Amino acid sequence: MLLGLTLGLLWSATCWAEQMYGVGGGTYFSTSSDCDITGVRVAVDLIGLVKSIQVRCGDSWGRVFGASGGTTQEFLLQRGEHINTIFGSHRVFIRSLLISTDWGRYATFGRESGNTFLAGGGGKVLTGICGQHKILGLSGLCFRWDYPPEEEEEETTAPPPTSTECK
Repeated sequence: MLLGLTLGLLWSATCWAEQMYGVGGGTYFSTSSDCDITGVRVAVDLIGLVKSIQVRCGDSWGRVFGASGGTTQEFLLQRGEHINTIFGSHRVFIRSLLISTDWGRYATFGRESGNTFLAGGGGKVLTGICGQHKILGLSGLCFRWDYPPEEEEEETTAPPPTSTECK
């Protein structure tokens, strides 16, 4: 019994133990869980289904997760800017995403329809995305949140003190 439970947990798609938004089902996907996210691409089709999602870590775009097709829109972050909340909606598939940053900027993808969700907040920022997709689009999403990395401050080195005393 214990062996079966352990194997079941190991083989299940976990999403870092985060909440799954949407009904889920289909193929599981996951981005890196410790990504410095600098952009997001989302494809939406004509009937409003979110087809796919892609995350940019640093200067590199990762894999596209989801179904092919749709019109792709891109949201690029500025240096030092982070995604801090995601508002979305779903029915059988994810229908909309509103992604907002700690600088007050936001981007909307799709059209709100069905059940809504709000993820994020509490001073944490988005560091990864996981979910599931079927042939028509994304069926569920979950998000990894962590505190933002401390920005490296430029060191300002003062010139060595000079003596103005005359001896």
